[in-house]
Amino acid sequence: MAITMYDLAGAEADRRFSPFCWRTRMALAHKGLDVDTVPWRFTEKAKLPPPNDGRVPIIVDNGKVVHDSSAIADYLEQAYADRATLFPGAAARGLSKFVQNWTETVLQMGLIRLVVLDIWNHIRPEDQAYFRESREPRFGATLEEVVKDRDARLPTFRASLDPLRRTVERQPFLCGDAPAYADYIVFGAFQWARAISDFALVTPDDPVFAWRGRMLDLYGGLARQAPGYGG
Repeated sequence: MAITMYDLAGAEADRRFSPFCWRTRMALAHKGLDVDTVPWRFTEKAKLPPPNDGRVPIIVDNGKVVHDSSAIADYLEQAYADRATLFPGAAARGLSKFVQNWTETVLQMGLIRLVVLDIWNHIRPEDQAYFRESREPRFGATLEEVVKDRDARLPTFRASLDPLRRTVERQPFLCGDAPAYADYIVFGAFQWARAISDFALVTPDDPVFAWRGRMLDLYGGLARQAPGYGG
């Protein structure tokens, strides 16, 4: 029986743009597990299976409900220990936590200020009102004001990618010769932006661009085939 996954969607049901959900999508593919995804929107909190806190991803596997991308990765690693590991090597789980913290405090924080208005443009009218009401107080500004100088801030964002850039110019993936969960954590952020924005985050000659291309091609082009911009 396939695992069911609740996945954040835009106005189009197949436009999936949560960085956390993409971590889980890639982890499930890494494990070679069948999955049925359920599109979910910001204002559909009652549609999620309990227990939940009104956020995704959530998976349901043989009646067991697991929410939060990190908890899901741990569950998949334990429940499907006979399949390809998400955390190769004794130190991999701890290092993945470091990568997660860098992604959430540096990468995603930089990204959101570049693409937040693009998210609003890709969600349903009934979700747009909620999105403004919940996000604008966090920024202390309108969505339009947040992104108005994004071109000027782009060089600083690109410079913040140096730890990633210096790694993937020397090896194919963050985890070495093959991808693992740390790659999926970082890639989820880029796939989030790709799903809803045509703003060019990196240039084609950037090693990060090449790494993203390798990630897009994994698992039969799972991520590349999803609606998005830039290939």
